[in-house]
Amino acid sequence: MAQSKPDPRTARKLAIRRKAQRRHSHFYQHCAHWSFNRQPDGTQPPIHWHRERWMLAATALLITVLSGFLIPAWATAMKPVATQPVAHTLLPLALPKIEAPALKAATTEDWRVVAVHPGQTLADIFQSQGLSLADLQRVVDNAGDAKSALHHIRPGQEFDFLIGSHGNLEGIRFDKDESTRAIIRLDSATPSMTTVARAVETREQIAHGVIDDSLFAAANKAGLSNAMVIKLADLFKYDIDFVQDLRVGDSFTVIYDTVYRDGTYLHEGDIVAAEFINQGQRYTAYRFKRPDGSFGWFSEDGRPLQKSFLRIPVDFTRISSPFSAARMHPILGLMRAHKGVDYAAPTGTPIHAAGDGVIKFRGWMNGYGNFVIIQHNAHISTAYGHMSRFATEHVGQHVRQGDVIGYVGMTGLATGPHLHYEFRVDGVQRNPQTVTLPKPEPLPAVQLAQFKSTVVKPQLARLMDIDNHYKLASAESAAHGNG
Repeated sequence: MAQSKPDPRTARKLAIRRKAQRRHSHFYQHCAHWSFNRQPDGTQPPIHWHRERWMLAATALLITVLSGFLIPAWATAMKPVATQPVAHTLLPLALPKIEAPALKAATTEDWRVVAVHPGQTLADIFQSQGLSLADLQRVVDNAGDAKSALHHIRPGQEFDFLIGSHGNLEGIRFDKDESTRAIIRLDSATPSMTTVARAVETREQIAHGVIDDSLFAAANKAGLSNAMVIKLADLFKYDIDFVQDLRVGDSFTVIYDTVYRDGTYLHEGDIVAAEFINQGQRYTAYRFKRPDGSFGWFSEDGRPLQKSFLRIPVDFTRISSPFSAARMHPILGLMRAHKGVDYAAPTGTPIHAAGDGVIKFRGWMNGYGNFVIIQHNAHISTAYGHMSRFATEHVGQHVRQGDVIGYVGMTGLATGPHLHYEFRVDGVQRNPQTVTLPKPEPLPAVQLAQFKSTVVKPQLARLMDIDNHYKLASAESAAHGNG
């Protein structure tokens, strides 16, 4: 059976295989007799294996040595080349220009603190700082509702001045009232006035004393100031004559306020409650806030300690003319009734309202000169003549007992400075020195109940505790003294 002819692809593979076999055959024919021990004549002596071992060992050693040099070199060659640091250059980039906010350099302002001395006026203080009356007027003009604090200054009050480098007034600080500080700045085209609230705190204090010499000595020993002693005496002056009636062994107890501002002691306040034992008779006073916000002092039964009217509404030097049905008028030269009392006093002496009331008349009244009439109730009025000038009150304004309504003068028909004072009942003048003054009205029923529950009850308990404490301490001291 005839063989089929292989396809060209298979025939090509067979040809390549036969060619490779022929090459291998030739290699083995030429190299079959190769040996490390071949002699020059072509003979091959028998192999001595101890020599072969040395040859193989030498070959291995050579390979090892070469490896020690070649492998590190190869590793070094394969190690990536370290790059040199590249120098960077920053080029400025133009940005939009931004205006920086104008910052005022912080400076410490040098305020001069000036205390008011007795007898000084605000003009005196300004002049002492090298300032003019024009500077004072600028301050007054820009003081706003703090202006009254500039008109009524007192010793010890402080004013702070900010003086510029050229001696000009740039600012002033002062107390508008106890809890408010006023600051006026004049260092700009538009002057300004600001106020700063200050923390005011009231704390109660207690004092107890026994009189063994005088009221002032005992009160000072108990820690009371002279001003507080005067307040204490003023409360009980309608019931106790502190010149004639005091006795050794009389005692007093006072609960009063002290005022602190920003944690610093400022001054004494008002009396909250007080007790005075005079010749065995006990008198008490309690402070109570009326519905209109004003304060008054009352006895335990709710009657005001302050009497309805002052007998004499001015500090006088002498009575220049008493109440009289007929007298020779010093100017007119006629016999006429003198239906008031003339109290001589220096010009400018303050005149006080004799009682609570409303100003009915304020102006010029013929021979009375500058004249004021106060209507106290439906029946009683008082009149004040020859004033040099009026106070700030006006017609229709309510005044309280003791308010200043004017100042002593000699306007109208007068030969010297004095107050002509009249006490009128239903329009008829009565002698102010002898007229029976009405008793003060007690608190209304609702206020009386509140007064007794919220004021008398707790404060009376405190006064009794204080009395018992000092009595016990006095008894223990006496016992130790006898022992």
